[in-house]
Amino acid sequence: MAQERSLPPSERSVTEAPQKPASLAAAENAEPPGSLWARMKADPQYAPEHLALEAVRRLGPEAAEWVRLTRADNPEITPDELADLAVKRFTTLARISGAVSGATGLPGAVLDVGVLAWNQARMVLHVAAAYDHDPSASERATDLLVLQRVHKAAQSARVALGVAAGRERAVRLLGGAASGPLSGAMVRLGVKLAGMAGVRAAKKVFAKMIPGAAVVLGTWANAAATKNLAGRTRELYRPA
Repeated sequence: MAQERSLPPSERSVTEAPQKPASLAAAENAEPPGSLWARMKADPQYAPEHLALEAVRRLGPEAAEWVRLTRADNPEITPDELADLAVKRFTTLARISGAVSGATGLPGAVLDVGVLAWNQARMVLHVAAAYDHDPSASERATDLLVLQRVHKAAQSARVALGVAAGRERAVRLLGGAASGPLSGAMVRLGVKLAGMAGVRAAKKVFAKMIPGAAVVLGTWANAAATKNLAGRTRELYRPA
């Protein structure tokens, strides 16, 4: 253990903070929860907004706790070094996410881009926390949608988030989800999530129909899109 503590922050993994609670360790392997998938399938037009709202609810506390533990273990660590750790970890996850699901065809492609968008949201919230922005604040959902280029401006993102939140409440009150042709909804969902994740939608959603194509996109396009997002995130949250 002493040898591990001697490693400089730049060589440490996001997951290496000591005495990590079991709940936080389990969250490291989290995918979008089933309840979120159900909402996005039922309402694909607002899938990015549903994902952003759920990410802040579920992943904001995780990001804050990770920063707290990592700073406790490395009192001299800087915000930039913390951000470096987060970017390295989630870029690696993005690189492999498109090749490990095992699912094929359209459902596999939608799963891939959903996991990618989810882990990109985790990265954004971890970087925000590294620069002392509250990752659980509602404004982070707006940031996610603008950083991931779902919306060009914060105001339109806030309006869309309000609409999505209202539709979520309506579905709960009605006791079910909207129904419709599953294949059409899956295509719309895949295109929306691919756009959120920064991957060319048509290529990503249909790549799994072509042997070998998904591996290429999963290792190159995913990582490139995540690195680009990391650069925009640093610009937003790093003090001027």
